[in-house]
Amino acid sequence: MSNKLERIKCLIIGSGPAGYTAAIYASRADLKPVMYTGMQIGGQLTTTTEVDNYPGYPNGTDGTAMMEDFKNQAERFGAKIRIGLATKVNFSNKIGGIHKIIVDEETEIEAETIIIATGATAKYLGLESEQRLIGSGVSACATCDGFFYKKQDVVVVGAGDTAAEEATYLANICSKVTILVRKDYMKASKAMQHRVNKAKNIEVLYNTELDEVLGEQVVQGVRVINNQTKNKKTINVTGVFIAIGHKPNTAIFKGILDMDNVGYLITKGKSTKTNLPGIFAAGDVQDKEYRQAVTAAGTGCMAALDSERYLAALE
Repeated sequence: MSNKLERIKCLIIGSGPAGYTAAIYASRADLKPVMYTGMQIGGQLTTTTEVDNYPGYPNGTDGTAMMEDFKNQAERFGAKIRIGLATKVNFSNKIGGIHKIIVDEETEIEAETIIIATGATAKYLGLESEQRLIGSGVSACATCDGFFYKKQDVVVVGAGDTAAEEATYLANICSKVTILVRKDYMKASKAMQHRVNKAKNIEVLYNTELDEVLGEQVVQGVRVINNQTKNKKTINVTGVFIAIGHKPNTAIFKGILDMDNVGYLITKGKSTKTNLPGIFAAGDVQDKEYRQAVTAAGTGCMAALDSERYLAALE
């Protein structure tokens, strides 16, 4: 444990659109922010090869390049970007209290305000072929990547509301959508199931699991298995959308900050305020509805403004 304590006015935990945007706004407000990036520098967007729906990039860009642009802009205004993972926190519950954070299990830091932008991690099946082709035909976000599969055949894996929503979204873009459901029923709400059933180009395969994603450089198809008959078959598709949910990266805040039953941080009203004073949350760590780069950036801006106003009220 380091003996020297560093006191920071605004500490940002996590990178990605929310964290970097918070750093830009906090820097311009002279909060001298320090960011610890976490293990995945740039967040989930760095697994996306093409980003075509973010304003300001008329020719598109790739996720890693875009996050590098965000980072460079934050640093231009004076933000300090450090590689490191917050491993323990000790938050004050008093207005004006000092919050303590341990980074990489050894460096203790004190902060007057904290912006949590640790994001969420998409759940995948864990198949080698699936992992190898993430960003090359395998995706966990239809609204992010569906456009690239216009008039093509795709597969959606999942049985809940997320899978039904992704499938109906893709049905408006793609020629055919096949949903793979592991059990003999869908867990999605009746309303979402009605939407699936009404779409003429959606086929649901029950008792069916993804056995392998086919293709070397890009997705060229999938092999599926019926878990009752054990029969396997190949489906020719160019896109595979895994829709089995996301896990918010909030484990170290459990029992400290208010969160829902899944683990997403709960913020107050139209703000980024958590249940503790001086602690704010932005991006996918508190947003399970939209999960877009542009909405994450928006809440990053909000968190920096909330942080600035909180500190100003203490003076």
